[in-house]
Amino acid sequence: MPSLKKLSMMLLMTCTPVLADTTPNPSALYDHEMRKLHSTEVVNLRDAYAGHPLLLVNTASRCGFTGQFEGLEALHQEYRSKGLKIAGFASNSFRQEASDEEAAAQVCFINFGVTFDMFAPISVRGADAHPVFHELARQSQAPRWNFYKYLIDREGRVIAVFPSTTKPDSADIKAAIEQLL
Repeated sequence: MPSLKKLSMMLLMTCTPVLADTTPNPSALYDHEMRKLHSTEVVNLRDAYAGHPLLLVNTASRCGFTGQFEGLEALHQEYRSKGLKIAGFASNSFRQEASDEEAAAQVCFINFGVTFDMFAPISVRGADAHPVFHELARQSQAPRWNFYKYLIDREGRVIAVFPSTTKPDSADIKAAIEQLL
């Protein structure tokens, strides 16, 4: 039987979390040209977002959390004049995105009135994840479902991650945004 000291040390070693590398890699996050959802317009992420506080969200138009578009748009309206940018990345990584961009765009723009940037579908998990989501996962964690929210500071560092179950109008998200701004 191990001594109390050895047992304590073994317990401490098994409970110590391994922290992700939070040193931002701005190139991995921003050096991309992304096509907007159901559009030919292309956005240079560095020009649009570098140096700004940013909320990135992976989305799907046929998910139980799709109603969060309304809350994300409300955040956009509330905080855009203070410098917060919001970007949504449509994805079928969890098999809940519409089969065509026109249908996904209707959900975003017509049904929920989204005015923040929404991008054409990309993969957000695994080996084929877009480099933006590789960088988010490297700094924090890969999205476990649709509507994972990543709050990023002006230097490109992920400072908070909110799961799908955290609504955009939650006190936690608003407090994190206000602290960042």
